Amino acid sequence: MRQIDRISIKFIVSVVLCSMITFSAMSQEKDFVKIFDGKTLQGWKGDLTHWKVENGAIIGEVTPENQLKSNTFLIWAGGKIGDFELKLQYKISKGGNSGVQYRSEEVPGFPFGLKGYQADIDGNNEYTGLNNEERGRGFIAKRGEKVVVDSLGKPDLLSTLGTSEELAKNISTDDWNEYHLVVKGNHMQHYINGVLMSDATDNDPVNRRMAGLLGLQVHVTPEMRVEFKNIRLKQDLDYALKSRAKAHSTIASRIGFNSSPSKLKL
Repeated sequence: MRQIDRISIKFIVSVVLCSMITFSAMSQEKDFVKIFDGKTLQGWKGDLTHWKVENGAIIGEVTPENQLKSNTFLIWAGGKIGDFELKLQYKISKGGNSGVQYRSEEVPGFPFGLKGYQADIDGNNEYTGLNNEERGRGFIAKRGEKVVVDSLGKPDLLSTLGTSEELAKNISTDDWNEYHLVVKGNHMQHYINGVLMSDATDNDPVNRRMAGLLGLQVHVTPEMRVEFKNIRLKQDLDYALKSRAKAHSTIASRIGFNSSPSKLKL
């Protein structure tokens, strides 16, 4: 075979491989929508004493001058989410305490307070990756655990995903990490940098939540800083349409129309 033919074949193979990698990456991001514009907090609500945008990232801060009396959240104003996947990048200071709150509800008497499921984040990587119910049942599944919560609310350990210490080696302490939440029905999986950190199935009909608000947390602590960027959300289409129909129906009833959701433009 001539040298020029070998070069041509290598070039073609390289092009094909690059195309396959690009297609795979695009497929993995299909139907994800960016919910942070990288410039402003439009579409979010929270206490601006502790939240701002800087260098393309959402910053949550507690300083000696601006302390917290209770945990506060930056809440996505896009409504409740049911089944979904969420991807984002985060970075947190040493000793910081934060998390991604989901399927949650606001707490009366605590402005920008939330209660519900949380994908935990902490600067010491002691709790990062676990499933914790804020203002509720506490730890649902610790890092490294695959758990089923029974109908009485008791968590049963089915298997382990690795030790907490082993899994922590996949998490950077001074650089960006990617969180990926996969939440379908009563099954919740928390991935960090592509590694499954906790897996929980909640069969508790009284306390589990099948839909709710999404938020980012700043925890009560003397001083901390957490950063979030590249936030993408993929929702179950049926639930999203039902939520919009319900919102339209509520608006219609308030202004005196008796229209059913099926007749409203979605």
